[in-house]
Amino acid sequence: MTVHPAFPVSSIDAAPLTVRVVDPLALSEGLAAAWDGLAGEASEPNPFAERWCLQSALHLLDPERQARLIVVQGGADGPLIGVMPLAPAARYSRLPLRHAVGWAHPNHFHGAPLVRAGFESLFWSILLGWCDAAPWARTFLHVPRLTEDGPLHRALIDAARGRGGEAVVVHREERALLASDLSPAAYWDAAVRAKKRKELRRQANRLADEGVVQFRRWQAGDPPGPWIDAFLALEARGWKGRAGSALASNSDTQAWFRAIVPAAAAAGRLDMRALDLDGRPLAMLVNFLCPPGGFSFKTAFDEDYARFSPGVLLQQANLDLLDDPRIEWVDSCAAPGHPMIDSVWRERRALVWVNVPLTGRSDRLRFAMLMRAERMWRRWKGAAQYADEVESPT
Repeated sequence: MTVHPAFPVSSIDAAPLTVRVVDPLALSEGLAAAWDGLAGEASEPNPFAERWCLQSALHLLDPERQARLIVVQGGADGPLIGVMPLAPAARYSRLPLRHAVGWAHPNHFHGAPLVRAGFESLFWSILLGWCDAAPWARTFLHVPRLTEDGPLHRALIDAARGRGGEAVVVHREERALLASDLSPAAYWDAAVRAKKRKELRRQANRLADEGVVQFRRWQAGDPPGPWIDAFLALEARGWKGRAGSALASNSDTQAWFRAIVPAAAAAGRLDMRALDLDGRPLAMLVNFLCPPGGFSFKTAFDEDYARFSPGVLLQQANLDLLDDPRIEWVDSCAAPGHPMIDSVWRERRALVWVNVPLTGRSDRLRFAMLMRAERMWRRWKGAAQYADEVESPT
């Protein structure tokens, strides 16, 4: 384990643990450095909880300032144990039920807090105890998108049991994951049917007849600005632009993207790729590499050239991540059952949405009634429709 020089791990046991709500835009230099250092020591990587990403999100994507940045630390300036954004919620699905929720914007595809490896149970115990006493937190803590059976999920189960409660999974889904010891070429041959590979070779040849085809990868030191402009424009021209869900469709998400891409580059997390035709991008993607994992954050392609499958061709080139010795797996961040990436990436990652009761007597009573109602509702409505409603409980 790499230890941040300012905060040796050995000092945690000797330091009084504190929980603080901090202003993400007014961090001390020491806390900012500790947060950055924690990313390299976390039990589970999550770029959306790292400072370069979350700090801008709390500023630009939470205009009503609902979220609170919670820091668990050994003393006011001691070792940092964990960081998590929390927010009050007035509703749970269709029910007017106050609770606390791990805050995440829809463009955040993982909900794990950033927690120092080996201190997961301590983090959850301290955080839940703090929620018990917080006047705005009621009934339970809802944690979205935890890696199923990962260190943080297992620790949350243990912490809940230690408090006399239970961590209840209320939703589960699987999405495409890239994780293999195969070479990129061997993986491609194993994952994609021979008939489909032949068709893609034909499409690549036909695309080459249209002009000069080039695969590009952003290099450290290159200005990210032109890449940002090109990606935003490409995504906005497609179906996301027509649906109003492209990053450029909203000034806040566009500003956030323009802030986090250079920040990811400065943090050594950025991996951007493009498939060009005569110098114009036909497909682009953005990866965030957080060893030992990676997250395929966004992808876009030119729909006028859909007959050439530029997005799939770029994903084939993207398989060279299998040759990166730092990266053991890459999360697609895609919707379950995504028709394109599911046909290329064969492994799956399971994510769970978890509810944990707080300890007040009325909290436990409301939680028990809620869980009983959820079980009945699931049986009556069916698992699929129930999952759609629970996925966004706030």
